[in-house]
Amino acid sequence: MSGGLAALLDDIAALAKVAAASVDDVSAAAGRATTKAAGVVIDDTAVTPRYVTGVLANRELPMIFKIARGSIINKLAIILPIALVLSQWAPWLLTPILMIGGTYLSFEGVEKLWEKVSGHHDEKAPTATREPEDEKKMVSGAIRTDLILSAEIMVISLNEVAHEPLLQRAVILVVVAIAITLGVYGVVAVIVKMDDIGVRLTQRDNPGSRKLGRTLVEGMPKVLAVLSLVGMIAMLWVGGHILLVGADELGWHAPYALVHHLEEAVHHAAGPLGGVLGWLVNTFFSFVAGLIVGAVVVVVMHLLPFGKKHADETPEDETPEAETTEAETPEAATPETR
Repeated sequence: MSGGLAALLDDIAALAKVAAASVDDVSAAAGRATTKAAGVVIDDTAVTPRYVTGVLANRELPMIFKIARGSIINKLAIILPIALVLSQWAPWLLTPILMIGGTYLSFEGVEKLWEKVSGHHDEKAPTATREPEDEKKMVSGAIRTDLILSAEIMVISLNEVAHEPLLQRAVILVVVAIAITLGVYGVVAVIVKMDDIGVRLTQRDNPGSRKLGRTLVEGMPKVLAVLSLVGMIAMLWVGGHILLVGADELGWHAPYALVHHLEEAVHHAAGPLGGVLGWLVNTFFSFVAGLIVGAVVVVVMHLLPFGKKHADETPEDETPEAETTEAETPEAATPETR
């Protein structure tokens, strides 16, 4: 009897070790996959706050919650099943899909860079709104944008763990989807409420609190500007790296072979700093590749006839009513609205 119990306990211990190893494997793979998608994650974090710009302060967090819920649905109910089916029965499609996404990221990055350089911004921040229908439209627009970015995150992550068994692959992607969504929208929630916290601190009697409050209120626009710049650079870097690696996998080896050769040369020549400097070389040339490809796509989209037509139609959306609404809304200047 005691021998049977000891054997059972040994079996349980062995199963526990296997389960622990599996959890460690999933955690490590999820970490690698999340790191690979970091550029898109940064951009997602930089893009989302604009959807709650001009919204009543007490509606910001509920809207972010709705967008986060839509993001989870995008990742788990729409993208994950499609990605798993492709990885299992048509894995050869993953690289072309990734490259299409890399091209899109490069295009978006160059377009944002051009906006910064030229001072022209096509995106208009929404004015303060109290209408539930307007809020619904803004949330829907944010979820549609999230679908594109989430697809990139999931496909990049899937490509990193494509060699894993199907079930483990699915678990890893679920972990990545939940972790990234919580991370992104948690950070977004903190960002959009930080100036409210600053306003409240400025109303306290303590001089230190008032000074911290003013710092937060004055500093948040700068934080958002830096975040936007980092997101733009990350898009070009990640997009270019996807394109270089994808071209190499599809048979055009020269571009990535050159970058990899330079990375290895710097790595071996720089001693203790070789790893960091080698990574910077790879990142720089990935950024350049993204910049070149993105610039070509921007030219195609904006200078060819259909691009010109789209550009000509844009000013018509800027109606006088929209300007009047923004100018005549007194709440927009109060701490209750953004």
